[in-house]
Amino acid sequence: MNVSEYYAYLSAAREHLWNFLRALPQADLDRDLIESGDRFHTIKDLVLHVTDVEDHWVHSVARGDGVNREGRFAHDWVKPDAAQYDLSWIIEYGREVNERTRAFLASGPDMNRSVKLVQDDPASDTVTLDQLMWHVMTHEVRHTAQITLMIRQLGHTPPWLDYMRFARPHVTAAQSGGVDGLGLDDDGDDL
Repeated sequence: MNVSEYYAYLSAAREHLWNFLRALPQADLDRDLIESGDRFHTIKDLVLHVTDVEDHWVHSVARGDGVNREGRFAHDWVKPDAAQYDLSWIIEYGREVNERTRAFLASGPDMNRSVKLVQDDPASDTVTLDQLMWHVMTHEVRHTAQITLMIRQLGHTPPWLDYMRFARPHVTAAQSGGVDGLGLDDDGDDL
């Protein structure tokens, strides 16, 4: 699996989660379920945080062009206090970041290029772009698990966001009566 494939899955799962969250009562989205938490206490806090982290690492650090810098999505990303924002604003910001990330990945960036973690520090540690993207994606998976747990704590059944729900099935020769892939091209575009 590569970064682009896994990011496509995360994008689909994220949309599914956002659609689910739209149906929850506003009070549930803003309920403090992590009272001892340092910065993040609510579902909206975590949804905003996930977008902020992707925007920061992928766009501000790796590309030098963050979405959150100014304009309609300007906010304090260190302590965002998501209760002051409508869920639709958070989702719109998330979609903007998502679209930029997808376009960036579609452009075929060199995933082995070095990225300095602190841009204005000559002695800063570096990672590859591939490592940075896996960090961002793993970060999202961890917080999405927290969000689904919070949804359960509120008495709701969260959506199924597992990878297998979004993976494209592969038809084997045994399943298709002896024809591997049902005679489709290797890229499967005939489906």
